Amino acid sequence: MSQLVFDPNKVMDIDYTKRTEYLDGLEAIKAAHKVLKEITYTPSRPDKGYTNRTLYVNVDTLEITEKPVTQQMKDVFIGGRGFGLFHLWNAVKPTTRWNDPENEIIISPGPICGMTQYAGTGKSLVVSLSPQTDIPIDSNVGGYFGPLLKFSGFDALELQGKSDRDIILFIDGVKGIIRIEEAPTDPVDSHVLAEVLTHMYAEDEADLPNISVVSSGAAAEHSLIGMLNFSFYDRRRGCVRFKQAGRGGIGTVFRNKRIRALVCRGPKVTGDLNHPADPETIAKTGIKYHKEIRENDGTQCMMRRNGTAHIVEIMDAYDLLPVHNFQFGSHPDVHKIDSAYWQQRLTQHTVDGCWYGCSMACAKGADGVVLKTGPYQGHMVTVDGPEYENAAGLGSNCGVFDPDYLLELNFYCDTYGICTITYGTLTAFVMECYQRGILTKERTGGLDMTWGNAEADLEMMHQMARGIGFGKIAGMGVKKMKEYFIRNGYGDPQLINDIGMENKGLEYSQYMSKESLAQQGGYALTNKGPQHDEAWLIFMDMVNKQIPTFADCVMRSSLVILMPVVAVNRST
Repeated sequence: MSQLVFDPNKVMDIDYTKRTEYLDGLEAIKAAHKVLKEITYTPSRPDKGYTNRTLYVNVDTLEITEKPVTQQMKDVFIGGRGFGLFHLWNAVKPTTRWNDPENEIIISPGPICGMTQYAGTGKSLVVSLSPQTDIPIDSNVGGYFGPLLKFSGFDALELQGKSDRDIILFIDGVKGIIRIEEAPTDPVDSHVLAEVLTHMYAEDEADLPNISVVSSGAAAEHSLIGMLNFSFYDRRRGCVRFKQAGRGGIGTVFRNKRIRALVCRGPKVTGDLNHPADPETIAKTGIKYHKEIRENDGTQCMMRRNGTAHIVEIMDAYDLLPVHNFQFGSHPDVHKIDSAYWQQRLTQHTVDGCWYGCSMACAKGADGVVLKTGPYQGHMVTVDGPEYENAAGLGSNCGVFDPDYLLELNFYCDTYGICTITYGTLTAFVMECYQRGILTKERTGGLDMTWGNAEADLEMMHQMARGIGFGKIAGMGVKKMKEYFIRNGYGDPQLINDIGMENKGLEYSQYMSKESLAQQGGYALTNKGPQHDEAWLIFMDMVNKQIPTFADCVMRSSLVILMPVVAVNRST
């Protein structure tokens, strides 16, 4: 694509529909597909949030069957994560490992998924055994796939087995067709693959928003930190965008099963497809909810303007922003990647959001990004984000304060299928090891992994995507890198273990927890490892001061002891 001069006020002048380098070979790719299995079924819509059936697909035996949703599942395992853990429990044995055929990937949209009256209801949960932790992992994700799966008739999708060839699973919730196809020539990187498949399976231009693609990327094939991209079609930009199920390496499981992509074609979305039990109350409460977001967001969360990146400067101000592998909590260059910058760089004159009706609209996009490196050098792309975790992890934690490089790191993580949180933390670990002499140019294959060296950072990522060089070692993740460095005598084992920020094999998400016992405890006690969606106590503790200190607890304990004495004295 031509390298247009970026003007955030003229984003609609960029014609993203002319992606000829991606779509010219569409017919040849389509012709190479071979149908391996096809069945018909009767689509259904949810009733009170449930379709009361799930879809099971074995990519090895090509079995496609339906399973009932029991009342016990709805009572005890309510929600997307609950359904996922229920199916995983019944699928695996104590000896099952992540790359065994019986390991499953379960995608489950919960009972409120797809409602257009509330923000965040496009979410679904993905559950599997993790390549990084060897225990169950779950990751929540936006995009259209979860709601379209629900509206196509299924409360969950189970994927089991291991194919001997690359396959596409296509669910047509309009015509009632489920098909497994061999996909021998499809591209692997998500931003190309999702564009191709969205156009391939849509009936016409109007049908493009009814298609959602789940895919990963080249790095997921050569690392343990692969993630999944869930697509949504942006009508205004005329291109496919993504939300990510990032943590724990589920994208690696996906590619290990030789699944190239999942494609769901759902019905045209309307406001009543979820069929809630009390639509009148839902509508009334939803109006109030949207009004509060519109009136308060500009002075509180600023999601509609900056997405989650608005908290970069807040974390920096409270000494909670991870800098240089969590060594420090703030940095004088943070203004280069804080909200003041992103307000200028992220496109503001369009409606953002990764599901219909979401007035929070935090799925911000940076348009007109011209890539400087890698296989897509010179291409103009839209980069989703950066989210706070990406700005902090790929940015400050690695000393990268150049916003253009931060966006490029963000883009390649997405299209290669790399978890941005994991990559940021593992790169920061590599850079501190380089700082302390644990790693050298000889040991990194010539990569100068000094703080802020974005070129070397990107080269390590490109190597990871190709499965070569030091990038392949980095793709093992922090825990296995620590073991590798210690085994090869690279440095003091205690120091290596101390500076490798992981627990249970999962890399820390991007919050400085040194001064917050609540956050430290939360990171250590979470079921899946140090991930903020299970333990986001840092704001309550360090910013809003809502958690008592030890001194407060001692004082309160003393008051409790003294209160009876005071009462006696007053009575006398």
